[in-house]
Amino acid sequence: MVDIIKRNNVLMTGNGEKQIIFGHGFGCDQTVWKEVIKELKQEYRVITFDYVGSGRSDKGAYSQERYSTLHGYKQDLLDVCDSIGEGPFFFVGHSVSSMIGMLAAIERPELFSNLVMVAPSPYYMNEPGYQGGLDKTDIDELLELMGVNYKQWAKYLAPLIMLNEDQPELVDSFEELLCSNDPKIAREFAEVTFRSDVRAELKKLLVPTLIMQTRYDAIVPSEIGHYIHAQIPKSRFVVMKATGHNPHISDAEETVAFIKEYLSPSGDGKNG
Repeated sequence: MVDIIKRNNVLMTGNGEKQIIFGHGFGCDQTVWKEVIKELKQEYRVITFDYVGSGRSDKGAYSQERYSTLHGYKQDLLDVCDSIGEGPFFFVGHSVSSMIGMLAAIERPELFSNLVMVAPSPYYMNEPGYQGGLDKTDIDELLELMGVNYKQWAKYLAPLIMLNEDQPELVDSFEELLCSNDPKIAREFAEVTFRSDVRAELKKLLVPTLIMQTRYDAIVPSEIGHYIHAQIPKSRFVVMKATGHNPHISDAEETVAFIKEYLSPSGDGKNG
C-alpha cells in the first residue's frame, strides 16, 4: 500500500464522507485539477494521483511493456483505489483518462458509483463512418515531431489544446507542463492515447456516467460526445459553454458546477 501511494504520488484532501478521484490526461499531471479541487474538497474526500511516468510519480516504476496499452494505466487506477480503502468512488477523468476509468469500472464496477468523463474520446482516428478528429497522417506527424523536437511539439500543441486566446497565460503554463515530461515516456503515452481503440468497450460500461464536452474542441469533434452517449447505457451528455480540450483548466467554475449538479442528491447521477 505504501509503495502505491509513493509510486503514484497519491494525495488526499478534504473531509467529506464521499470519495472522489481525479485522473489526469496525457501530457499532464494531477496539478491540472487544482482549481476544481478547491471547490470540491469541502464536500468530498478528494484523491489525486499521477499515472506512472507522469508528474511526480516514481519514473523508475515505468515499464514500456506494462504501459504499452491503456490496461497498464487502468491497473494504476485500480491499485490506487485499493491502496486508499474501500469504495465506492466517484471517478472524474479527463480525455484518455475517461477511457482508463471506463476500463477500470468495467473490470470492477463495485469500486465506482459514478464516472464523469471530461472531453473523452474512445478513438481519435478518422475512419469511414467515424469522425475521430485526426487522420492517421496527423497522428504520425505528431508522434514524429515528438521524437525529433519535443519542445517544438509542445509549443505547437499547447495553443491547439487550450484555445481560449483571451487567456494566453494558460497556453504558456500548459506548454510548460508538457515540457516537464520525460520526452521518451511522453511519446509512448501519446502513442497509446492516440492509437488505442476502445469503442467496443463502451456498451459494457454499466456504471452511471456523465459525458462533458466543450462547445468547440480541436482534438475531439462534437460528434464524439453524442457517439459515446449512444453507446453507454446509463449516461447523460452535456455540452459546456467552455471551449478547448481542457475546460477543467480554462473554466474550472463551469466544470465544477456540472460535476456538483450531477453528483448531488437531486441530480441524476444514480441513473445517468
